[in-house]
Amino acid sequence: MTSTAPDPRLDLTLERTIRASPSAVWRAWTDPELLAQWWIPAPMQARVDRLDVRPGGGFVTSMREGAGEYAPHTDGVFLVVEPERRLVFTNVVDSCWRPATPEPVSMTAEITLDEHPEGTTYRAIVRHGDPAARNLHEDLGFFEGWGSVTSALADLAESGAI
Repeated sequence: MTSTAPDPRLDLTLERTIRASPSAVWRAWTDPELLAQWWIPAPMQARVDRLDVRPGGGFVTSMREGAGEYAPHTDGVFLVVEPERRLVFTNVVDSCWRPATPEPVSMTAEITLDEHPEGTTYRAIVRHGDPAARNLHEDLGFFEGWGSVTSALADLAESGAI
């Protein structure tokens, strides 16, 4: 299965080099304990409720601030899983395989990991159904939010703890 090139009218893209192997970055994405350490922008905390990393498997996380109650964050399914190379998930179908209307935006995210002389080229393409959804996601702080969690992912993977 191949990726479709991003459409700037519909998609938001984030790319950076992570100074760690694709296998370390993959593990940070697929180990619930590691994912919980970087998936939500600090100072929020993440809890991984379900991480069934296979096509059709559920992806459910919750978040909280401080000692507050956990609230739903992500409820979707994995569509494509290519170990140490590519993950595609969506929130348009929930983890129970029911159609969903997630707030604030429906999306499909494609995460790719490519070998790079310094480690891994990490790329996230977040696809939207129409320009309005894409623009809303950008206005809500896509680059700040996804950028900060990507930095946290890089810090974890580059720490050598994985």
